[in-house]
Amino acid sequence: MSIMVDQDQQWLINCLTATLDTNHQVRSFAEASLNQASLQPGFGAALLKVAANRELPLGSRQLAAVLLKQFIKRHWQEDEESFEHPVVSSDEKATIRRLLLSSLDDSHRKICTAISMAVASIAHYDWPEDWPDLLPFLLKLISNQTNTNGVHGALRCLALLSADLDDMVVPTIVPALFPCLHSIVSSPQIYEKPLRTKALSIVYSCTSILGVMSGVYKRETSALMLPMIQLWMDQFSSILENPVQSEDPDDWSIRMEVLKCLNQFVQNFPSLTETQFMVIVGPLWQTFISSLGVYERSSIEGMEDPYDGRYDSDGTEQSLETFVIQLFEFLLTIVGSTKFVKVVANNVKELVYYTIAFLQMTEQQVHTWSQDANLYVADEDDNTYSCRVSGALLLEEVINSYGAGGIDAIIDAAKNRFSESQQQKAAGSASWWRIREATLFALASVSEQLLEVEVSGLVRVSLGNLLEQIVTEDMATGVHEYPFLYARMFSSVAKFSSVINQRVIQNFLYAAITAIGMDVGPPVKVGICQALSRLLPDADRGILQLHLLGLFSSLANLLNHASDETMHLVLETLQAAVKAGHEASASIEPIISPIILNIWALHVSDPFISIDALEVLEAIKSSPGCIRPLVSRVLPYIQPILNKPQQQPDGLVAGSLDLVTMLLKGAPSDVVKAVYEVSFDPVVQIVLQSDDHSEMQNATQCLASLVSGGKQELLALGGDPGFTMRSLLDVASRLLDPDLESSGSLFVGSYILQLILHLPSQMAQHIRDLVAALVRRMQTCQIAGLRSSLLLIFGRLVHMSAPQVEQFIDLLISLPADGHVNSFVYVMLEWTKQQGEIQGAYQIKVTTTALALLLATRHVELGKINVQGHLIKSTAGITTRSKAKHAPDQWTLMLLPAKILAILADLLIEMQEQVLAAADEDSEWEEVQAGDVETGCELLYSAGATSDSRPTYDYLDAMARAFNEDQDDGYEDDILNGADPLNEINLANYVSEFLVKFSHSNKPYFDHLFQSLTPTQQNAVQMVLNR
Repeated sequence: MSIMVDQDQQWLINCLTATLDTNHQVRSFAEASLNQASLQPGFGAALLKVAANRELPLGSRQLAAVLLKQFIKRHWQEDEESFEHPVVSSDEKATIRRLLLSSLDDSHRKICTAISMAVASIAHYDWPEDWPDLLPFLLKLISNQTNTNGVHGALRCLALLSADLDDMVVPTIVPALFPCLHSIVSSPQIYEKPLRTKALSIVYSCTSILGVMSGVYKRETSALMLPMIQLWMDQFSSILENPVQSEDPDDWSIRMEVLKCLNQFVQNFPSLTETQFMVIVGPLWQTFISSLGVYERSSIEGMEDPYDGRYDSDGTEQSLETFVIQLFEFLLTIVGSTKFVKVVANNVKELVYYTIAFLQMTEQQVHTWSQDANLYVADEDDNTYSCRVSGALLLEEVINSYGAGGIDAIIDAAKNRFSESQQQKAAGSASWWRIREATLFALASVSEQLLEVEVSGLVRVSLGNLLEQIVTEDMATGVHEYPFLYARMFSSVAKFSSVINQRVIQNFLYAAITAIGMDVGPPVKVGICQALSRLLPDADRGILQLHLLGLFSSLANLLNHASDETMHLVLETLQAAVKAGHEASASIEPIISPIILNIWALHVSDPFISIDALEVLEAIKSSPGCIRPLVSRVLPYIQPILNKPQQQPDGLVAGSLDLVTMLLKGAPSDVVKAVYEVSFDPVVQIVLQSDDHSEMQNATQCLASLVSGGKQELLALGGDPGFTMRSLLDVASRLLDPDLESSGSLFVGSYILQLILHLPSQMAQHIRDLVAALVRRMQTCQIAGLRSSLLLIFGRLVHMSAPQVEQFIDLLISLPADGHVNSFVYVMLEWTKQQGEIQGAYQIKVTTTALALLLATRHVELGKINVQGHLIKSTAGITTRSKAKHAPDQWTLMLLPAKILAILADLLIEMQEQVLAAADEDSEWEEVQAGDVETGCELLYSAGATSDSRPTYDYLDAMARAFNEDQDDGYEDDILNGADPLNEINLANYVSEFLVKFSHSNKPYFDHLFQSLTPTQQNAVQMVLNR
């Protein structure tokens, strides 16, 4: 399109040219002039005329197009965050829209892309209401086979628009758009692969949106897709049926788009796709097999160009690796689909066999990992986006979908690949090790499933024999020649130690300990560390003692040269070595402890490395004869840090407090005394004076550990029991300050719990003040975890008040609470709302049984309090974010006694579900006929009922065990567990016995509350009442 250049246009062209001038003054003046001109009417249209004028130099046109995009962003829409005055007038907008469409067929790809982006930007604001002719124009343009540039421009524009299409627009445009796109894709004699690929990308975007809609509008979307499925499946087949081409990224790209579209078809329209799916099975297999040959030559052997890191003009990656990953993703979808899994069933052995070949290390990986062991560790640990990871995921899905048949396929393929590697080695091939390394990688990636089969005995496999053969043969191979095979052998075989002959494992362990002290490549040492971490815990201590000193020496040497990535691995191995050394660790404590302390100090601000180092020190501390020398080594270093916290670098004070807390865990009384003398006063001052929340949190945990370890004797350790008690109360006062940010108070619950457990007589004098402070702190609390920990304290105080629980209720009633009648009303409102969110077996035991104690009092005030009941379910369809904002969840109101009974019923339901889940997990590998499957309710009764349909005590014990195992108690609970007899409660028995006793004590009252429960809750309660 040729446009006449008037005087104003010439000025604009000159300004644009001047912005590229090497003279700074000229450039600055031109930029200022353009900025001023952008505020004048018609500037956007003028820029577009320059960009669209095909007779002007390309540089000026490109610059005008870039400025146009910025102009649209700043001046088109007034309510946009990036908007700047003035807004473009309606007349100028119409001119720009018209000129843009007429410029879409520009022969310069960069100009075409810039114009398309401008169209998409404006369409975001104006289409369809203010630009109704946009889509008809684009559809007409892509249908014009004589204008290839126009087709490219329109497709580029539609591809950008498709990202913004919604469920209102897509159904209206698909009937007209898809035939046009199909015409392009099916015309290889007219359109090149990049154009056809772009058309397929639009099909993918639209099908994705239809897929999302199909969840609600299944019938409508299926009717929309039905006429098109066969056409597209035939076209996909014709693209996939030819062998994959070497060094042809355009071929890889079009196949990748086909696979993405097929993925959407299979996932979102399985019934429609199933009827036509066989047409692509053969072509898909052809693509899979032929791509392996290309991948081996290009990526694995490095003989051809794999186009790694290459992108097309639209910024889409075109590498061979990306295509293969997409191929695996589609195969993963098929294998994981109940409708399509049978398609591959007869060829699952071949699928696994070829997949293992794809897992071979590429030439690029060998080069990169040889240069950088840290990257090797990072890629292995993080499951980086790669062909190896995608292939391993497919193998996992094969086992999940085909069970024993999938396992047989993997074992058979591993044997065949191992045999092939033997033949290649005998023939003198330099790359024989690659397929063997890939075979070990494949087996290791599904090690958990394979070992489950070995243990269960449901499927007999010769896995152990195969691995023993590999180990025996490869241990005689040169470690320097094939470092990655050695690395994989060490890291993989260790995972299977339970199925390998112990003599072989002992020899393997000895080889690992020997090799780690040798001058071998970093990848080998990484593999050795991974092996030792797994094998040392079960190693023969007698044999281990002979090599322990050398092992520690080698690991200490590795630490000196380790980077952040490998240090984690070495520290993990050191921890395993210390635990395995046991009594012998005392002799190496003077050597290892200073090294680890130095590592900890250097990396104290790195949470990962510092925690690893701390765990090694804890392992040393737990070894016989090590705690006292370690403590005497640590305390002189820690003391000046705690005494002058303001002068320390970031993280050192908080880290030092962590270190002290670790030393106190399970420590004997003389160690507690030594730690107290050095740390008590400074730690108290840190809580009272610091504004650093991490320091306050760690100091709180440290004091909780001191109280837990020192108990009553703690008060006398400093010589003045009164001063020590006042200090402890001052800490509690600061942490319960309602004006303190919640983060600073985070561990106050654990701290106060230790005070009331271990100093009960001293704390009894301050109960009223303590309860008032707890209420005030809870009312300003912003963190759910803190609120739960405060409720735990209330629960423990309820227990401590038994059997006079009524007196504790009266105490709460006598205390005010802002916005509520009294503290009892407030606490019960929060408690009943929060109970379902409380985590940890101990916490749930204390708070649940405390609620039962409160209910048992039948205090008159309980019946006066209404609390949050059941969620009122909306019938208005899907809940969007905007709908949730304008219509938040609504709840019924329940009387407090009925709510407590409902909470107890919910707990029974949860424990029953956990028993069923545990039973399901145990029978995961069992094949069950559909007719034999019991309903959840039937299974519940049959699992725990006697002949008269009453649950047995064994079943209640099973419920309690499942509940305890399901609750992941962390370090905090380790302190609690050893300190509180309430932790020994069998919660299932307690609640069951309580309900029986409560129902018998006042039957009419119980029946009245019982009617407030849901049917599911009533069933759970009735089950224990029938006992």
